[in-house]
Amino acid sequence: MQVGDKVPFVTFKTRVRDESVGGPNPFRWQDMTSDDYFKGKRVVLFSLPGAFTPTCSTYQLPGFEKGFSDFAAEGIDEIYCMSVNDSFVMNKWAADQGLENVKVIPDGSGEFTKEMGMLVAKDNLGFGARSWRYAAIVNDGVLEALFVEPGMQDNHGEDPYGESSPETVLNWLKENAKADA
Repeated sequence: MQVGDKVPFVTFKTRVRDESVGGPNPFRWQDMTSDDYFKGKRVVLFSLPGAFTPTCSTYQLPGFEKGFSDFAAEGIDEIYCMSVNDSFVMNKWAADQGLENVKVIPDGSGEFTKEMGMLVAKDNLGFGARSWRYAAIVNDGVLEALFVEPGMQDNHGEDPYGESSPETVLNWLKENAKADA
């Protein structure tokens, strides 16, 4: 995928809270599509190797969460965090992180990630297939900007972080707003 391409159209299997379900676990399955997330909006999407992992939980996700108002000031409607994890894991991670601004997208089978060209093997860590770390600005379903960590390869020994950081993405938005003015 490259700038100007439309993001892949897939259906995500999500779990949403629904009090009508009752009981101690009031959630139901709800299919969400790429259009549900990206159509008619300008969003930041960032994808990472796994929920609850150190860099993701300590820097990347909290940085986007805390910086939401700065992104909104630059014309961003939503910020989405995606990982090749199921909805149960993503929802628990979101609750554990106390998310109020960033919304999580479970790409449990890695279908979206694969079609983005970002699916890598992380068998060396016992993870299996996971997302390479990247961020994107998606405008009405079209890639406006893409921020991919260097060295993408299967079973990479490191987990680079910088290109997809909240600071890098926000700086790009500010620089490009000046260029458009």
